[in-house]
Amino acid sequence: MQMEGKVAVVTGGAAGIGLASAQKLCDLGARVAILDRDAKAASESVTALEKSGYTASYFPCDVSIESQVEKAISATVARYGGLHVLVSNAGIQRYGDVVTTAPELWDETMAVHVKGCFHATKYAIPAMLASGGGAIVIVASVQSFTAVNNSVAYVAAKHALLGITRAIALDFASRNIRANCVCPGAIDTPMLRATADRTGTPQEMLAAIARMHALGRIGRPQEVANAVAFLASDDASFITGTSLIVDGGLLVPTGGMGFQESGVGTEGEE
Repeated sequence: MQMEGKVAVVTGGAAGIGLASAQKLCDLGARVAILDRDAKAASESVTALEKSGYTASYFPCDVSIESQVEKAISATVARYGGLHVLVSNAGIQRYGDVVTTAPELWDETMAVHVKGCFHATKYAIPAMLASGGGAIVIVASVQSFTAVNNSVAYVAAKHALLGITRAIALDFASRNIRANCVCPGAIDTPMLRATADRTGTPQEMLAAIARMHALGRIGRPQEVANAVAFLASDDASFITGTSLIVDGGLLVPTGGMGFQESGVGTEGEE
């Protein structure tokens, strides 16, 4: 995989999967713009990338606000002369079922995940077309296919990202733009740590989450970033409109790992 001469935008790039993706793209030779609403974390991340010899910039941006996305992407193009890769990663986690979820919480979740992705692709695609084409990688989730309890807004938003990916792939295939998504399982990010802290017994919760995966552990942001970089690269030139599941086997075992480990359904000894 090579990204020499490429310009990439990563939304939600201040930490977690977004930061790991920015680092990986930089490793491959891209110039990277991080868009994030956390100015402190994003600035520190860019400073660290620059100290490592990479070319990176931070543009303040709340992806739910269209004018900020338009300004940030325009600034990226003005600074680097084009745009070839978009990693639409910005996301939040909110809790509640369909009865307990307040309309404001629903709207907030949809605004960041779904409207945020819409805004990012809306302004990135014209810049990519002007640059001769490009690749979009949307960070979805295993919850784009399944669900966990008490997370209706998050689950609905992640399902929607699959539809956006497929629509973009179809609409822009003839114009040399590919769109794919990665669907991570549980990844060791600040968001996951915050979720575990909510339980009051975070280490026990993290151990239980690790056990959900066939590989028996929680994933690392860099492992998702590797998949992001592949889909963004020319190595994936014949791949569009698909989802790459990066979940350590979480979706594989029928009934979950607890059921599998119980021995139910296995052939008994004679």
